[in-house]
Order: sequence, then structure tokens, then C-alpha cells
Amino acid sequence: MIIIGSSSLNIGSKIKDYLKLIKLSLSIMVVFSSVLAYLLVPGIESKYENPLKMTILLAIGGLLVTGSANAINQAVEKNTDAMMKRTSSRPVAAGRMSVTEAWIFAIVAGAVGIFILGYYFNWTSAGLAALSLFLYAFIYTPLKKVNAVAVLVGAFPGALPCLIGWAAGDETLGVGGWVLFGLQFLWQFPHFWAICWIAYKDYSLAGFKLLPSEKGPTKFTALQTIIYSLLLLPMGVVPYLIGMSGTVSLFIVTAANLLMVWQCVRLYREMEVKAARRVMFSSYIYLPIVLFALLGDKL
Repeated sequence: MIIIGSSSLNIGSKIKDYLKLIKLSLSIMVVFSSVLAYLLVPGIESKYENPLKMTILLAIGGLLVTGSANAINQAVEKNTDAMMKRTSSRPVAAGRMSVTEAWIFAIVAGAVGIFILGYYFNWTSAGLAALSLFLYAFIYTPLKKVNAVAVLVGAFPGALPCLIGWAAGDETLGVGGWVLFGLQFLWQFPHFWAICWIAYKDYSLAGFKLLPSEKGPTKFTALQTIIYSLLLLPMGVVPYLIGMSGTVSLFIVTAANLLMVWQCVRLYREMEVKAARRVMFSSYIYLPIVLFALLGDKL
């Protein structure tokens, strides 16, 4: 009984480590935007015989590709993660998982995820997923220690899930997919800079250069969050202009955009971590509100 109990404990610990390796909460958020973009494709509900099955397959494929990218990130940043309090408990950084094991998982998960997208949907979505994986793991990840332009580079794989989801339903990549890509692309700047503001000490210790100002959390950095949140306002009107949404969703999306602007303005005025935390939490609820508002109009 003791051996069985010990074995069960080890299996449970290993599962927890793999969930940390793929950054489950982040991966779910990525897959969420991809699935919602897929559901927003015109006529998608009648394209496949079993819509629920296809939605689940898209989620699984996306989760595997995202998990692969996150695993590579942790394998590459093992020493860096070990230096930061918020990441030191990650399995590779803590020594509970070898770099080799993380790489093997990443390769298998990435290959299977891309195959699922290509075989069950189309190779346009699979190709975009492969591009997203490459940009995040091999361009953005090493660039974080070089220059703050890494945030701009990282915004592309960060926004590609919307385009991947849309491509899964419409491989011609209609304008709707690009509109969703644009919204998520702009959203990432205030979202990510708020996180970097909060974790500035940890990031600085690890040598990450992610804020617009080399001096860290400054007025200039706060001003950048305002600029990008303001750009969301006209971008949020585009779905209405192209007939992708109606008046109700236009009102909801505009309200969500104004909330982001206001929180960024408060950050500029207050220049405190608690203000950055408000921007971060506002950004977390922004995407679900916007995507569900657009989907609600379709339904």
C-alpha cells in the first residue's frame, strides 16, 4: 500500500509539473481566443457534420502547440527562471524535470498539435501555428534579454491565435480574421507592460529588457500604454464597419476600450504598482468581453 501511495504521489507530481511546463492558465487563454475566432467565422456552424468535435479538436491542437512553445521557453530560460521568485518553482528551473525531457515533450506536442490542425482543418491554420511557435520560442524568447523590441516581436505570435482560429474555419483568411488579429495585437502592449511593471525587479534581476524605457517604470512607459489603448478605440469600430457586428456589440467593445484607456491614464497619473495591477486585471477581462460581444451578435 505504501508503494502504491508513493507511486500515485509521483504521478500526481509529474502531472502538476507538466501543467506548469505548458503554463496551463496562459495556454487556456490562448486557446480561448483561437476557438472564439473560429466560432466567429461566417457559416462555420454548418461547415462540419460534428461542430462540437471540430471545436474540441481545434482546442486540443492549439493547446499542444501553445504548450510546446511554453515548454521550449522554460527549457531555454532554465537559469533565468531560477533567478526569479515568480518562476523559480517551474519544473525545469527547479530541477524536477531535465531540459532534455522538456525538449522531447515540446517537439512531440508541437508536431502532434500542428498535425491535428493540418489534417482535420487545413494546412493554412497549421502553417500559422508553426509560425507562431517559431516566433515565440526562437525569436521572442532570446530577444527578451537584448532589447525591448522583443515585446513588438512577441505581439505577433501573441495575436496569431485569432488568425489561426479564423483560418481553421476559413483558410482564405478573410478580413474578419485580420480584424481580430489587430485587436489582440494592440491589446497586448498595455497588458504585457502592466505585467512587466509589476514584476520589474524580478525581470531586471534576470536581465530582461521589456519596458519601453531603459529606466523601467517611468512616465514614458505609462504613456506608451495609453497610446496603444487609444489605438484600440478605432480598431474596435472596424468589426461594425465591415458588418461583422451590430450596434450592441459596438457599444460593449467601445466601453471595454474606454475602460482600458482610463486604467492606463490612471497608471500615468499615479505611477504605482497597484495602478499597473488594475491595468493588468482590466486587460484580462477585456478579451472575453470583446470576443463574447462579437459572438453574441452572430448568434
